[in-house]
Amino acid sequence: MKLLTIILPLVALNLTAFAGEKSLFNGKDLTGWEGNTKLWSVQDGTITGKTADEGEAKIEHNTFLVWKDGTVSDFELTFKYRIEKGNSGVQYRSKEHPKGAFGPIVGGYQADFEAGTTYSGILYEELGRGILAQRGEKTKIVADPADATKPKVEVIEKVGDTNEIQAAIKSEDWNEYKIVAKGNHLQHYINGKLTADVTDEHSGASKEGILALQIHKGPAMVVQFKDIKLKTEK
Repeated sequence: MKLLTIILPLVALNLTAFAGEKSLFNGKDLTGWEGNTKLWSVQDGTITGKTADEGEAKIEHNTFLVWKDGTVSDFELTFKYRIEKGNSGVQYRSKEHPKGAFGPIVGGYQADFEAGTTYSGILYEELGRGILAQRGEKTKIVADPADATKPKVEVIEKVGDTNEIQAAIKSEDWNEYKIVAKGNHLQHYINGKLTADVTDEHSGASKEGILALQIHKGPAMVVQFKDIKLKTEK
């Protein structure tokens, strides 16, 4: 009986982790977000980023719509996305850099996705250490023995088959993405499938920062977001 008395509260504590959920998008306008309004708008109840091949909507650097109502440390974020052409992603535990000609510039962890078939689900560090886990990998990021300032990506094991993960992603349709960050442990899921699992033990690891949505430079693209929900321990 004493053992049960000790264990049950611990189980309850675990189940209530990330209990405080809030919506980051009101479905009507960009209240709480900041970015280039020539590129970002609300259409059909979704946050929509759109670029063109030429004219005002053609961009020459990646730019972002930044959530301005706080920062994140340990959290669970879920959202739905839809993309036509190009590449996008959600920045987390990130930081703003000086603005560029086309709007905010952000660096840090990115939950990547694209209209192609290679990068959706990976963990990429924008303006930083590059790819920290390919799709389907569990990795550990440590210091390079030759230069401690540089990262070394160690692949521990596979957490999924990249082709099976891609097959479950709907092209030009809505998909659900989940990001879980606790301490230096980071996980990405798309449509319920674990796509990347990273333990970041390098000095470059970030424990807190901003959230932002990406529009990628390059060919014309459209990306949409909805049902953006943040859970934290507070």
